[in-house]
Amino acid sequence: MAGTDKSQKITFAPSPAIILCEPQLGENIGTAARAMANFGLWDLRLVNPRDGWPSEKAASAAAKADHVIDRVRVFETVEEAVADLSLVLATTARKRDMFKPVIGPDEAASRMVATIGEGQKAGLLFGRERWGLNNAEVALSDAIVTLPVEAAFASLNIAQAVLVLAYEWRRAKEVNEPLPFDFENGAQASKQDVVGMFTHLENALDKAGFFTVSEKRPSMVNNIRVMLTRANLNAQEVRTFRGVIAALERRHERGKE
Repeated sequence: MAGTDKSQKITFAPSPAIILCEPQLGENIGTAARAMANFGLWDLRLVNPRDGWPSEKAASAAAKADHVIDRVRVFETVEEAVADLSLVLATTARKRDMFKPVIGPDEAASRMVATIGEGQKAGLLFGRERWGLNNAEVALSDAIVTLPVEAAFASLNIAQAVLVLAYEWRRAKEVNEPLPFDFENGAQASKQDVVGMFTHLENALDKAGFFTVSEKRPSMVNNIRVMLTRANLNAQEVRTFRGVIAALERRHERGKE
């Protein structure tokens, strides 16, 4: 199927953000943008693209998906790229040594539809062409999304993966309606708030001497982040938890006097 119907007006309805972590080739960015445009997605975010931005190769490969390319935003870190999102799903074909929910593309789409239907933001995180996402990046997500691919040939290129998940989003969007009383659970915390909570806790644990073996600190931090992410805290709960940390910090400081 080819061609663009210029008689149809492009709309920018709320849809998931697509975050590409350190993409290497402009052509891959462009074909991912084209896949997004096919199914009504338009929020493309890049984390440290290898060849910089803007990219003529990306624009060419996007095949007239200019409304996506023109709105690309570039970030230095994954934390910054997902800061305004309440739901982040990490795509990976590799098993991870962490307690993180693993869901399929259909469930991922349903969760994004529900989140966006509540007026919040959701996004899909994609890794590097050669080796995907690292564990610290996956730890920031709420769940892992994996596709039911052939085990002997599980690798998809970025555009293929974006296309499959964008299609599932579009399909779920047309058949699902968010429940009218989901707001009773409180507004979901943004990733910016969650990362702030992580940093606050990790700094407090550093001061308390919790990380006794420096070499193990990164894996312990990842495990703590995964554990807290699994709790799915809302915005009020994040503020309460930070208040608990602050109270413990004050008590610890008074104990030194």
